[in-house]
Amino acid sequence: MLALLGAIVIGLSLGLFGSGGSILTVPVLLYLLHMPPQLAIASSLLIVAAISLFGSVRNGLQRLISWRHVGWFGLPGMLGTYGGAWLGTLVDARWQLLVFAILMLVAALMMWRNKVSELGNGKAFKPVKIVIDGLAVGAITGFVGVGGGFLIVPALVLLGGLSMPVGVATSLVVIAMKSFVGFGKYYWVMAAQGAVFDWATIGLMIGAGIAGSFAGSALGKRLPKQQLQRAFAVFLVVMAAVVIYQSVI
Repeated sequence: MLALLGAIVIGLSLGLFGSGGSILTVPVLLYLLHMPPQLAIASSLLIVAAISLFGSVRNGLQRLISWRHVGWFGLPGMLGTYGGAWLGTLVDARWQLLVFAILMLVAALMMWRNKVSELGNGKAFKPVKIVIDGLAVGAITGFVGVGGGFLIVPALVLLGGLSMPVGVATSLVVIAMKSFVGFGKYYWVMAAQGAVFDWATIGLMIGAGIAGSFAGSALGKRLPKQQLQRAFAVFLVVMAAVVIYQSVI
């Protein structure tokens, strides 16, 4: 039941903000389901990829996705993700979790400081910076198992010139692309080492996450997103402290 509740919250986060899903997925798999760290990181990529893909279909029907930005950001991101996943299979999982906790703190800071009203201004399209950012975020995605939406959305809005709703919708496509590639690399390496994935739990969390994303998308039209972002930022700081204590200290 706790895993199901966690999956619904993951979907809510993706539906509301276009980010935050995988920041929550790894702790749910680690501390509620007691998965080994690398297995949790790999499984989180598949869960977030599937939830994001489902949300992308809905956004595509509403014509909210900028496919030009998907190409400029998503394709380099897939390359970076493959490299990050390869590196993640070579290092001690404690380093991955430490980097993960640091990213949670970065995400909390960005969510606390970024004002929704200021992110939708629409500035000039900067393809070179978008490609570089895509590679960097992709490498982070592969290494620690996060979709990177908390980095993708500001990049698409501030560097790509998108409005906030289109940036959130486009980020879900990019997250799905990168996360599927990252999971594929982990699965190829870990399956060869004899790792066994819990497909039933993964499927259950995908289903609950999709339901949560529907609710998040609907709530996003009614609730004050600025206050929600700040509440989520505080929650991320708490979770980062838990990850550091459990995995490092």
